[in-house]
Amino acid sequence: MIPISTPAGEYRVWTKRFGNNPRIKVLLLHGGPGATHEYFESVESFFPREGIEFIYYDQLGSGNSDHPEGKGDVLWDLPRFVEEVEQVRLALGLNKDNFFLLGSSWGGILAMEYALKYQQNLKGLIITNMMASAPDYDRYADEVLAKQMDPAVLKEVRALEAKGEYQNPRYMELLMANFYTEHICRFPLEDWPEPVNRSFSKINQELYVTMQGPSEFGLSGKLENWDVKARLPEIRVPTLTIGATHDTMDPKHMEWISTQVQNGQFLLCPNGSHLSMWDDQQTWMDGVIGFLLAVDGR
Repeated sequence: MIPISTPAGEYRVWTKRFGNNPRIKVLLLHGGPGATHEYFESVESFFPREGIEFIYYDQLGSGNSDHPEGKGDVLWDLPRFVEEVEQVRLALGLNKDNFFLLGSSWGGILAMEYALKYQQNLKGLIITNMMASAPDYDRYADEVLAKQMDPAVLKEVRALEAKGEYQNPRYMELLMANFYTEHICRFPLEDWPEPVNRSFSKINQELYVTMQGPSEFGLSGKLENWDVKARLPEIRVPTLTIGATHDTMDPKHMEWISTQVQNGQFLLCPNGSHLSMWDDQQTWMDGVIGFLLAVDGR
């Protein structure tokens, strides 16, 4: 448990280390915001084989970390989360000789923002399944993904959204069957990996809705206008971006990011979606492990 100083007081966040590698230490930034580290459990079957040290971390308000109440207006804020990551880095003794940051979905936003402020502390950066622009993400959801949905289903979804009925069970029922199983995790719903279900069942809804909005079907929370496309050339550290053909994020945008940073490369998971560490697992693992070992000179 790592002590964290925030504008709203002192709290603690939870971390757990696997392995001990003085040259490769991967801090995993989960998505949500407000999900947990648990959907990363797929790496346990792969990273240890290569001697890669990795560190689970539940961000403040998530999972095993403290859950402040009534302070969301101050705490659920992107710059504060960046400072939290820096405090975690210091507490864990990570530095430019060993520190790899891997951010998934919202964790990718956090990873990009961290790199833009603190890249002098990084050895490498991995952004998986997250675009560099929330407006572009919204546009892709509206102009591409929505058009792949059954028109009758989309009409009902839009009608519920227009009435603000995001808490209506029917809204999530429609999205789970017609969107989440296509673009979040491409297994039949009854076969979703247990760690994914466990992580999603614990989502901090206050944090998630404040930052993301009510669903994965576009962004409408505090992150709605987030965009760092113009700043990507500032990122100098070796960077891997990962996209997936069936993702909620545009894989072409993910490839484009790799051309904008100074030292980037791109991995496509052709059979994957937003959680391609599960539904295109071998591609994702081979790509991530290959990148880590290559940056380390192996």
